[in-house]
Amino acid sequence: MTVTIVGSQLGDEGKGGIVDVWGDAADVVARYQGGDNAGHTVVEDGTEYKLSLVPSGAVRGKVGVLGNGCVINPETLFEEIDALRERGLDPDVRVARRAHVILPYHRVLDGIEEEVKSDSDVKVGTTGRGIGPTYEDKMGRRGIRVGDLLDPDVLREKLEYVVPQKRALAEDVFGVEVGEEFDIAALYDQYKRYGERLEENDMTVAAGEFLADRMDDGEEVMFEGAQGTIIDIDHGNYPYVTSSNPTAGGAATGTGLSPGVVGGGEIVGIVKAYLTRVGSGPLPTELGGVEGDTPGYDEQGAGENEELATYIREEGGEYGTVTGRPRRVGWLDMPMLRHSTRANGFTGLAVNHIDVLSGLDEVKVGHSYDLRGEERFTIPATTEMWSECEPNFKSFEGWESVDWGEVAETGYDAIPANARTYLEYVSDELDTDIYAVGVGPGREETVVVEDPFA
Repeated sequence: MTVTIVGSQLGDEGKGGIVDVWGDAADVVARYQGGDNAGHTVVEDGTEYKLSLVPSGAVRGKVGVLGNGCVINPETLFEEIDALRERGLDPDVRVARRAHVILPYHRVLDGIEEEVKSDSDVKVGTTGRGIGPTYEDKMGRRGIRVGDLLDPDVLREKLEYVVPQKRALAEDVFGVEVGEEFDIAALYDQYKRYGERLEENDMTVAAGEFLADRMDDGEEVMFEGAQGTIIDIDHGNYPYVTSSNPTAGGAATGTGLSPGVVGGGEIVGIVKAYLTRVGSGPLPTELGGVEGDTPGYDEQGAGENEELATYIREEGGEYGTVTGRPRRVGWLDMPMLRHSTRANGFTGLAVNHIDVLSGLDEVKVGHSYDLRGEERFTIPATTEMWSECEPNFKSFEGWESVDWGEVAETGYDAIPANARTYLEYVSDELDTDIYAVGVGPGREETVVVEDPFA
């Protein structure tokens, strides 16, 4: 069977930790979209592993697959594998030959375009890692794929076709002086070596065939999504989105397995008990604000709830795993979660960071929106309309801080009563059972209610 792990919000929900919690039962963990813009953290026996490209199952020694829906920076991949080996792990990572490759010019162009957008209201707040430009080339049918790195003649031919276009874009459109990142010979030598290492280590696969064969042999597969539903290129608040499909449908197109395989398994939505966001775009339930990211910050400042936002940010360590940028903080947004539940078909929920909210006198939830005189229970289709939404809050009594390690060991009934009321509200509203509750960063600090592999 399969279990698909999907971010239900704006990313940073704790997907890597949940993959690790249930990953012991999996034989293969497959990433199906995104690249090294992901930031998945796994904590094992107090040791923290921050992964951006290697699937989170590596910490448990599982086979990892980077599917055709991913974009691969070989330099990042090999650096991450080597770093994990230095720490005593032995990651077994297979890479889809159909996956597209991030090249140095993609990263340069990503930075240039974001700088150009910084003077307008359409700055997205990308990680600057070349993700978007690589997907652009994929859709423009001028991309270079992992399989191309294995054939030097094909690699050179494709570089000779695309690099002059990229150089002209940088020089003639953006007026930027280019360097070695746009040099065909240098790129050829570098990426030919990457191809040789991939081939020597037998790392490349036809992802769909590889995964189907493993499943035919009775093995269990977990799909690991990166980012979150509300920054999905199709179902998120465009243009403040990533360049791929983190939603459950992306698990099919991004691996080469059928929608029936994905839909026939478990699809677990990962929910942070409050809301965070890195970058620009609407956030109706936002508390406080972050300079450079929160719309209107220059005019209105951080807002009256800045102290509360700062408290939650510090308690939750809400800084980007990849970028280190402070995350914007808000109350849980139910219209957002209703949208995510419909788009993904969640069979279960994992709610993280309940412990972060402990000690507050009151916890709020954005239950619905007011938009142009009407109450709405899901997010509107356009970002412009979403930015007009005013949240209608539902209040809950806060819960005390407890020994969360003991709670995790004892089980769900040991969670403070007020926190359980909060969790049960979320479950009822989404008509979806809660499978797990995260009460701390470690593997052992998760209350497992139901095992999706059982």
